[in-house]
Amino acid sequence: MAALLLLNRVSRSTSSNSIHRVAGALGFNSLNAQIHGDRISGTLFRVRPLATLAEGASRFDEMLSVNQRKFYLLGGKGGVGKTSCAASLAVKFASHGHPTIVVSTDPAHSLSDSFSQDLSGGVLKPVQGVDSPLLALEITPEIMKDEIKRQTGDKSVKNMMDSMGLGMFAGELGDLNLEDMLNAASPGIDEIAAISKVLQFMEAPEYSRFTRIVFDTAPTGHTLRLLSLPDFYDSSISKITKLKKKITAAASAFKSVFGKKEIQQQELPNELDQLKERMEKVRNVFRDVNTTEFVIVTIPTVMAINESSRLHASLRKENVPVHRLIVNQLLPQSESDCKFCSMRRKEQTRVLGLIQNDTELSGLKLIQSPLLDAEIRGVPALKFMGDLIWK
Repeated sequence: MAALLLLNRVSRSTSSNSIHRVAGALGFNSLNAQIHGDRISGTLFRVRPLATLAEGASRFDEMLSVNQRKFYLLGGKGGVGKTSCAASLAVKFASHGHPTIVVSTDPAHSLSDSFSQDLSGGVLKPVQGVDSPLLALEITPEIMKDEIKRQTGDKSVKNMMDSMGLGMFAGELGDLNLEDMLNAASPGIDEIAAISKVLQFMEAPEYSRFTRIVFDTAPTGHTLRLLSLPDFYDSSISKITKLKKKITAAASAFKSVFGKKEIQQQELPNELDQLKERMEKVRNVFRDVNTTEFVIVTIPTVMAINESSRLHASLRKENVPVHRLIVNQLLPQSESDCKFCSMRRKEQTRVLGLIQNDTELSGLKLIQSPLLDAEIRGVPALKFMGDLIWK
C-alpha cells in the first residue's frame, strides 16, 4: 500500500541526475571489433541459411519508418533468448540513428551479461561500442525503495493519515512505521518499479529525444502482471478514494453530534487522483497500436509454443498490440548431418507446422532465428545477431 500511495511522487521525481551522469559519456567510440565475413572478435559463427528464412523477414525497415512507435516490449517463456533479442534490437535501432534506451524489467537481470558491460546499479548507463546514443537500465526495486524513503523521510502511518484527513483513526493502527512497511517484501514491487520508469520515460523532458525504448521483460507471468498493473491500480485507487470519503463523512457526522468542530473536507485532486490519471495514461500507451508493440520470443518446442499461444491470448485480451513472433534457436541445415541433429531438425519442422495451425500465432509475422555455435555477448556479436533477426 505504501508503494501504491508513493509511486506517484517517485515516478514524477526527475531522473536528470542519471542523465547528467552519463551525458559526458555519450561521445561513443567507434567499434573496437570489426566484422570480417563470419568472424567476430575471433569467434567463428558457422551459419547456414534455413530454407524458409527468407519468408521470416521481420520487416525492420517498417519498424524504422514508423516514427510514432516508440515502445517495444519483448517477452515470452524463460530461457528462450529474450534478452539477446531485445539487446540486438536496441543495438540495431541505435545503429540506424535512433537514440535508444533498453530496459530490463526481469528481476534476474541479464543485460550486463548480454552487453558484456557492467550495467547494474539501477541507473541509466551508456553502452560502449555503439556509434549512436544507446543507454541501458537494469531496474532494481531496492533502488526504488531508497527513492521512496528520500521522497518521504521517516514518516509514520499517523503522519500519512493526517495528510489524508484521517488522523483521528491512526491511533487504532499503533505505531506502524513507514520504513518497516517499505522494508517488508512487497508482492509486485518489480512491476511497480517498471511502471514508475515507464511513467518517467513518458513524461520527463530529458527522455523526449529518445525515439526508441526497448523493454527486456521478465518471463510470461511477471510480464502479464506488469501489463495488468495499471488496471489493478485504477480499481484500487478508486476503492481507496471512496473509502476515504465515507470515513471522513462519518467522522464529520460523529463530531457534529458532540458539538465539535466539523472536519474540513479535503478534496482529492491529490496524489491518488493524479496517480489514477497517470496509470490510465500508461494503460493507454500499452494498448496503443501506434506507439507500442509487443514481440513474442519463443523456441521450437511444443511446451514453448503452447505458452506463447496462451501469452498471445492474454495480450489480446489486454488489447496489447502484437505483430511478430520470433522462433529462436532453430537448427540450420548441415551437409554432414548427424542423427541427433536430423531428429531435432525434424521435430523443429513439426513444431513450426504447429505455429501455422495455431489460431493465436498463425496471424503473426514469423521471424526465424538460427541456433549459433557461440554465445552472443558484446556489441559486435549483438550486431551480428541483429542482422540475422531484424531484416
